[in-house]
Amino acid sequence: MRRGRELGAVGAGGDLFADGALGSRTAHVSQAYEDGDGCGHGYLSAAQVRDHLLDCAAHGMQGGFHAIGDAAISTVLDGFAAAARTLGTERLRAARHRVEHAEIMNKRLIAGFVEFGIVASMQPAFDRLWGGTGRMYESRLGLDRSLESNPMGAMHGVGVSLAFGSDSPVTPLDPWGSVRAAAAHCNPAQRMSVRAAFAAHTRGGWRAVHLDNEGVLALGAPATFAVWSTPAGVERGLPVLLAEDPENRGPADPTPLPVCRRTVLRGDVIYEEGSS
Repeated sequence: MRRGRELGAVGAGGDLFADGALGSRTAHVSQAYEDGDGCGHGYLSAAQVRDHLLDCAAHGMQGGFHAIGDAAISTVLDGFAAAARTLGTERLRAARHRVEHAEIMNKRLIAGFVEFGIVASMQPAFDRLWGGTGRMYESRLGLDRSLESNPMGAMHGVGVSLAFGSDSPVTPLDPWGSVRAAAAHCNPAQRMSVRAAFAAHTRGGWRAVHLDNEGVLALGAPATFAVWSTPAGVERGLPVLLAEDPENRGPADPTPLPVCRRTVLRGDVIYEEGSS
């Protein structure tokens, strides 16, 4: 941990595996898979999670865990509770520790994220590609559990800090597609506004690493931005991403997405459409 700090790392455990993946039936779930034997695999104990968090605290680092299934996430939260008995809850919250994926959640687990200030680093494209009737989540979990997966709307609604990404190369780099996927979740009860999803995909990632002034366009802020064309138009300062007809909103929404024309990093143009 000390060496990581010396090298300038802001976190330790970017993908410290608490379990596997749903596709391979190795995500650790509390109920057996519908299309296979067993409940997957847990690779960490609550004591190991606790010790990692204590070590992070000793070196001023942020901890991170890969946890997909509800059983794995429960183990991670048990480790947080054990660490809180030594460090106190507020010190854990201040560190903004992160859980990557957080796909299979329930109200108790969501409450744990709120209690310990855990950042949920999530991938809306997972629901777009694998959620809904007849897709991978239903095959693995059954329809009811599949509709409860990736509950971004519920988590946002109770104040969980969200940071959206692609998990590339698992899913493509497609930021506006991810924003739309969060706003057009396969389960309408889990949808969030385009504005909230945009914030999670911009400021959310920066806030996850304690850079609260990044990810915005403002006087005095770094000039880091992208220029997009918006074939479907603009509404209230953001591109139109959803079909006008609510019946067409969902993973197959036909609305054309914005196209990047230029990218600027701290004042320097690093991409210009048409330039070599």
